Amino acid sequence: MNNDNDWLSLKPVEPTPAQCCGSGCTPCIYDLYQAELEVWQRAKERGDPNLLRKNKVESHNVLLSPETFTDFQLCSVERETEDTSRYRFQLPPGESLGLKLGQHLVLRGLVDGVEVQRAYTPVSSVDVKGHFEVLIKVYEHGLMSQYIRRWRQGDSIAWRGPFGGFTYKPNKFGELLMLCSGTGIAPMLPILTHVTDNDDDETFITLVVCARNFQNVYMKDFLKEQSRYWNVRIFYVLSQEQSLENLPMSYKENSKLGRIDSMFLAKVLQTCRRKPYTLLCGSVSFAEDMAKMLEGLQQDKASIFSF
Repeated sequence: MNNDNDWLSLKPVEPTPAQCCGSGCTPCIYDLYQAELEVWQRAKERGDPNLLRKNKVESHNVLLSPETFTDFQLCSVERETEDTSRYRFQLPPGESLGLKLGQHLVLRGLVDGVEVQRAYTPVSSVDVKGHFEVLIKVYEHGLMSQYIRRWRQGDSIAWRGPFGGFTYKPNKFGELLMLCSGTGIAPMLPILTHVTDNDDDETFITLVVCARNFQNVYMKDFLKEQSRYWNVRIFYVLSQEQSLENLPMSYKENSKLGRIDSMFLAKVLQTCRRKPYTLLCGSVSFAEDMAKMLEGLQQDKASIFSF
């Protein structure tokens, strides 16, 4: 390469704001860009384009990478509500993603020539083999939603990760109090499954699910099955449901109209069977409101974790 134009053609392109999922991933797409830019600058200074070639470590046991995207085939879609579905992606037989509890992935989409990235947490068990499932809500004017609406069975979809996570060992906490809103239920489900699948884990779980109405409660069959375990109880807080009389009999006793308030949360805390460690997931405002409410009820900040 003898001129600057040749080198400029190889220079990494700075990401646009739409390409950042905003979830605090490490490495972030901007971190990857800076790393690529530094390699490009060294190669240019030395006049050696061979330095731009990345050494990729191949491993049949590693299906994901935080740095690069991997394509997974969409094998089925199961509708949960009018705007939310569970999307199942195929893995090689006998293989799992090897995720830790609470970890999320980053999805890459392309809309009208613009690359978009968003974070989603698989709802399937971390130990499940042959596939993984992601719960996704499609928004009317969402950029990524425009891309997701075009998905068809058999399509290859690009993911990278994993990121984040929740450090957990069986019986580490006396009781887990899970407060979630909407698709914020996603990271709670693998944790719930992880506890109930282990006969030696005697952790109590109290899950509070917030939704607009009963129809918008995700994965009701799964939750009903989990509520049968001796150490699990589930409450539903429905902000737009008109009356509890509209609910099936088995849900009425554990449901509340409106939103979570200090009085309700205080009652839940008082009935926890052991000292709770609280997990939060939902919108930023939901997590902030719940944390503030918990602290007002004398819950230690160190016993609150927000996804």
